[in-house]
Amino acid sequence: MPTLAELLDGLALTKPLPDAEITGIAVDSRQVQPGDLFFAVVQGVDRYKYLDQVVERGAAAVVGERRDIDLSIPHIQVADTRAALAQAAAAFHGYPARQLTMIGVTGTDGKTTTSNFIYQILQAAGHPTGMISTVNAQVGDQVLDTGFHVTTPEAFDTQRYLRLMVDAGLTHAVLEMTSIGLAQQRGARPLEFDVAVVTNITHEHLNDHGTYAAYFDAKALLVEGLAQPFRKTRPVDRLAVLNRDDKSYDSLAKRAKVQQLAYGLHPEALLRAANIENNPDDLFFVVHGPHGLQFPIHTSMFGAYNVSNALAAIGATVVALGIDPQAAQAGIAALHGVPGRMERIQLGQDFTAIVDFAHTPNALKAALEAGRQLTDGKVIAVFGSAGLRDKAKRHMMAEVAAELADLTVLTAEDPRAESLDDILEEMAAGAKGKGGKEGETFWRVPDRGAAISFALLQAKPGDLVLVLGKGHEQSMCFGETEYPWDDRVALRAALAELLGIAGPEMPKLPTSG
Repeated sequence: MPTLAELLDGLALTKPLPDAEITGIAVDSRQVQPGDLFFAVVQGVDRYKYLDQVVERGAAAVVGERRDIDLSIPHIQVADTRAALAQAAAAFHGYPARQLTMIGVTGTDGKTTTSNFIYQILQAAGHPTGMISTVNAQVGDQVLDTGFHVTTPEAFDTQRYLRLMVDAGLTHAVLEMTSIGLAQQRGARPLEFDVAVVTNITHEHLNDHGTYAAYFDAKALLVEGLAQPFRKTRPVDRLAVLNRDDKSYDSLAKRAKVQQLAYGLHPEALLRAANIENNPDDLFFVVHGPHGLQFPIHTSMFGAYNVSNALAAIGATVVALGIDPQAAQAGIAALHGVPGRMERIQLGQDFTAIVDFAHTPNALKAALEAGRQLTDGKVIAVFGSAGLRDKAKRHMMAEVAAELADLTVLTAEDPRAESLDDILEEMAAGAKGKGGKEGETFWRVPDRGAAISFALLQAKPGDLVLVLGKGHEQSMCFGETEYPWDDRVALRAALAELLGIAGPEMPKLPTSG
């Protein structure tokens, strides 16, 4: 078992550390086991309130930022509890990132698809690769449910996954990094990455960060971390892969103190796409890159935004790691879909029905534009906006739908402790501001299951119904309770009822009845 000194190595401490072996790490007092090192994180929940329980359950010591704490076990004061937790988690698991080529992907939209493209390319190149995304953790043949809708994973969870990857003989790891994970030093530490990819930075998570500038700063931590020293068993030249088409590019380029690669359609991008053919069922383009790099790409992941996602993946592999372009072609072609990302649900109906994760104004716009290419009929959108989150996007998303969808059904999406009626009122105001007419071009249907069923009733042969905002997620939050919910199950249930065939039961929510 590691000692306290080994876990907190390199931290500036005011007092000598007691000689103690540590058997585990905990941040939840209810989960403390004898011999654990407890971190009294005070973000969200003040865990100092539960130290009596921590002591009773047999913790070996407590780490936190407060001084003059009187306990029967050692209390170790640090300047930053989250930084100490990140260091201890990596040390406890033997610094697994040192033995892995680490690729981090962040951005408002496109992270999961880009991460999956990278994963498939590395696999096609013969590199045993693991992946941690908002959908799951892939460790060899094991697929682990991460339950990321409820919370961003703590550092010790991510480091445990990385250790499993090393022990399984994997050589590469692809990690999807959220802004909260970066700001609160959850997940892998930025200095542990070899390649950092930023897809875009648009309007999202301002409820957590307060301002766009703070949100940007959190995302920028990933590229800034590349400049920090970290010993690797197989070092590679570090590279920041940045989207030249996104408004974040100029500012991010100044933050990245390592070699950079600009990708996109912009004429100044070093990695570009040309001869783009965006079809209803697939996508084709030709890659042009540094040193005369040129090769065609074909993918069944349709939608213009997947040009950007694929280019980012090519930058992180072919350019950054020297992967053969043929592996990139094979890997990108091998990805036929990502759970909850433009996922088609077909039960024999004469119109198209799709579930997508789009939950930001930018992603909604991209999904509706992609959807428009799939039909000559109407585009019908079903979506909501989360409670206790970025309120400004409620108007913005309804405005986007009013402009790009033919019909819109506004409904619940994790209202949490807020009034669902108030959320829908704000969204309705946004739709009306762009010429939407309630009862003609848009409706409010608070229950999400009923909203999906209502949207299907509006569909005629050849139309498209897009159910947006939840994607792969497995629950919906009302108050403080997570109710089982899967948009794909709900859409199948509604379609089965419409068609009069056997199907799953519609999940029940507090609004169901």
